[in-house]
Amino acid sequence: MLLSKNKKVLVQGITGKEAQYWVEKMNDYGTDIQAGVAPGKGGQSILGIPVYDSVKEAVEQHDIDTTLMFVAPSLVETATMEAIDGGIKEIVILADGVPVHDIMRMLSYGAKNGVRIIGPNTPGLVYPGFSSIGIMPSWLPHVFQPGEIGVVSRSGSLGNEASYQVVQAGFGISHFIGIGGDLLVGTTTVEVLEEFERNDDIKGVVLIGELGGNMEEQAARFVKTMSKPVVALIAGKSSPIGVSMGHAGAIVEGTEGSVESKQKILADNGAHIANTPMEIGKLLKILV
Repeated sequence: MLLSKNKKVLVQGITGKEAQYWVEKMNDYGTDIQAGVAPGKGGQSILGIPVYDSVKEAVEQHDIDTTLMFVAPSLVETATMEAIDGGIKEIVILADGVPVHDIMRMLSYGAKNGVRIIGPNTPGLVYPGFSSIGIMPSWLPHVFQPGEIGVVSRSGSLGNEASYQVVQAGFGISHFIGIGGDLLVGTTTVEVLEEFERNDDIKGVVLIGELGGNMEEQAARFVKTMSKPVVALIAGKSSPIGVSMGHAGAIVEGTEGSVESKQKILADNGAHIANTPMEIGKLLKILV
């Protein structure tokens, strides 16, 4: 379901100011937002979208593929469990700062119920020309144009820049998947690459990683098996050792998780390394 471009979406926390801003943007872009949930505010309507008190009530009235959460970090676990119990099979969690033990329980419960969790701390998903689920500026034509490049990114801001470079090089984007930058996330880089490899609409891949963690190292082993060219940019080369830089996962201990170690293992397994965002387009022109 991750790469499906026409999902029926539920928005949890839809009545908040930020949620309403992004719901309007997503709605205008063509996203099929079926309903919203805000406990105690059922019966309202946001931009013509019905609001319910609970996920259970919403799914009884609408076919929902994906839920998008505009929910405070302390409430994410409760909202996620409610969505899983409601039968929703894909959950996009925007919040950062979700307690690690909450994430562990959510991921365990989601796995037992066959649910894909994207995030926490994800910027969301963009299917250029079709729909957008999250907080990416999908409506900007110089950043997102339909095409044949799949982009997977741990970072929203770097994902924006990478997408811009793809478009400026004369390509378009088939799928943008933001997985989030926390230490624990529900969907990993390698899982997205596996789906990109199976998708015939995608002819090339851009991987945006960060220092810290080992997701890029795990992904490298799969890159070696891919039939599609992969351009990889790892951010954070000048970051100090032992200091978290922006994302909870962006921290290096010794050489473990460093930009250099990630670049090396990716290159050794067939990825083409971009040292700056500007090099992404140049490499794609050679490879795709």
